[in-house]
Amino acid sequence: MHTLSSLIDTIPPLDAHAMGAAQTHLDGLLKPPGSLGRLESLAVQLAGMPGFRGQPQADKKAIIVMCADHGVYDEHVTISPKVVTAIQTMNMLRNNTGVCVLAKQAGAEVHVVDIGIDSDPLPGIFTLKVARGSGNIAREPAMSTPVAQALLADVIAYTGELAARGVKVFGVGELGMANTTPAAAMVSVLADAAPEEVVGLGANFPQDKIAHKIAVVRQAIAVNQPDARDGVDVLAKVGGYDLLGMTGVILGAARCGLPVVLDGFLSYAAALAACRIAPAVKSYLIPSHFSAEKGATIALNALGLKPYLHMDMRLGEGSGAALAMHLVDAACAIYHEMGSLADSDITL
Repeated sequence: MHTLSSLIDTIPPLDAHAMGAAQTHLDGLLKPPGSLGRLESLAVQLAGMPGFRGQPQADKKAIIVMCADHGVYDEHVTISPKVVTAIQTMNMLRNNTGVCVLAKQAGAEVHVVDIGIDSDPLPGIFTLKVARGSGNIAREPAMSTPVAQALLADVIAYTGELAARGVKVFGVGELGMANTTPAAAMVSVLADAAPEEVVGLGANFPQDKIAHKIAVVRQAIAVNQPDARDGVDVLAKVGGYDLLGMTGVILGAARCGLPVVLDGFLSYAAALAACRIAPAVKSYLIPSHFSAEKGATIALNALGLKPYLHMDMRLGEGSGAALAMHLVDAACAIYHEMGSLADSDITL
């Protein structure tokens, strides 16, 4: 059995030679150099990932949706019934949720994982569940450190299995009532920001009650004292199983030398933890959209990432990742299908 440290120690750097060759190739295509802007830089980034061996491709894409409940729900930080987590998870099998519809349009498969739903086993749902919901972070850790480490290793291995089955582009998503509260706590700790700067409305939490949600996040940090230098410690103390699951997918994709498309605010929190655990993963992150959640700017600045899309979205589930899969397809298409200046007798 692989330990977490042995898994993350094998994350490869991007191939600078392949990236240079890709840039030269793009500069020779039927266009002024750089005229396709960030689409070109995305193609270069993809070409540098060892999983592509210099030839970026997006023929098989997968969005992993991590579903879990949170003990902090009991602090009345959301107006959504807890049972919605299980109900919406089952709806994903019917392919009628936001991420399922958008993923189908993007040619991506949705893989739904029960990583901590407070329910009996759900028929047809793949499970990595170790508990029925995390601990209430306002009063105790979300989980123990050994559980966090073991579950991260399991998710990394699961991601590797999908890569072995041909997945070339990963996306992350989540589902869990009350999960913007632990996400805000994580961003507050990892981005060194005050809770009031990062706590948002989540799933339509009343604006006149936001002070209570801020107080819960502040209490969670005070009670658990997470170490901002240690991503696993932050996940275990003020995170949750869905957040940890996304972190594991990010680490697992990077270990395979493949990209992972982020979603919104929850995925930013997971990415911050992943980068703290293994800084090399930063090169494999593709930011999809600018989340409408309040702490988005702070989290993205801490990550040093600039999203491709501005859509005022805050659904979660991986919906933003699904939209951005089209950009990955486009970057691969221009790389492989555009004609060259040399073949067209054009000199710029």
